[in-house]
Amino acid sequence: DNEIQGKAIYPTPVVGMVGLIEDIDRHCTSGFKDKGDLVFLLGGEGIDGLDGSEYLELVHGQVAGRPVIDLDLEKSSQQCCLSLIRSGVIKSAHDCSDGGLAVAVAECCILGSIGIEAGCKIRDRLDAALFGEEPSRFVVSVAPTKAAKLKKEAARQGVRLMELGEVGGTRLVVEGLVNARLDDLRTAWRGALERALSELVRRHESLR
Repeated sequence: DNEIQGKAIYPTPVVGMVGLIEDIDRHCTSGFKDKGDLVFLLGGEGIDGLDGSEYLELVHGQVAGRPVIDLDLEKSSQQCCLSLIRSGVIKSAHDCSDGGLAVAVAECCILGSIGIEAGCKIRDRLDAALFGEEPSRFVVSVAPTKAAKLKKEAARQGVRLMELGEVGGTRLVVEGLVNARLDDLRTAWRGALERALSELVRRHESLR
């Protein structure tokens, strides 16, 4: 009946797409790969991205704001990321979507079974930097020997690039802000649906 918790679901436009990988050896997955690889945030324009975000609803109980997307920026960011994959420059790439940058980086760690130590300086709002859902952004990793090629291609296509940190260890560390074990993140990530269903069953039984 298109409802959740007794309310109509949010209007959600859905676009179905099928792509063709011309060279299977040039496919790219989301998980971080090797200790010592460098991690960058590719794309975006620096807006806070809190409008309509998961953070805004979960922490503040608000479903508000109007997310915006610059289609030209989206196209250039996508093209830049794709060219870097096809040329074999980057080892991993993961879009920033639900939950923002912090969640995207955590997923890269979980899927690659390896941590990261991020030393980037956050100058703007912490909540926006970590959990804002600004579109047109990718978390990418690269071997140190190819970092210069990554920077050159991003500059050539006019796409923003910010270094986040270095792959390694068994924790997700953001200097002075986050220090989490991968095992804990993995448990929270993989067990979320099971816990949610268990909570729904518990609530249902309590009403009987």
